[in-house]
Amino acid sequence: MTKPTLFVCTSCRYKSDQPEYNGKRGGYYLSKELLEDPSIAKLVNIRTVSCLSACNRSCSLAISSLGKTTLMFGDLPAFGSKEAISDLLTKYSQSDDGLVPRQDRHPILKKGILARIPPIS
Repeated sequence: MTKPTLFVCTSCRYKSDQPEYNGKRGGYYLSKELLEDPSIAKLVNIRTVSCLSACNRSCSLAISSLGKTTLMFGDLPAFGSKEAISDLLTKYSQSDDGLVPRQDRHPILKKGILARIPPIS
């Protein structure tokens, strides 16, 4: 089975009212934290992207896999989201259709969903 792909926006704001922290965008810090974690790399292929068009929000990402619903989340903290994201990735990988019910998501991922895109197949 093909691993899902996690798209992480590198240009997302640090916070909704603060674009940068120490001269870097929030997405830079989130992507760096995820890329450096070998346990996340076992779950998904990580692709950094320059924009996911959630520009007025803090960090955003999307997870996609062939034959599954694509999920997109925003308003994630640049630091401290890794555990919640890892848990989401595990549940997404184990699901047949890519849907991870709201009640099964970490609190920071319950309110931050921006899109559920149906699978192409």
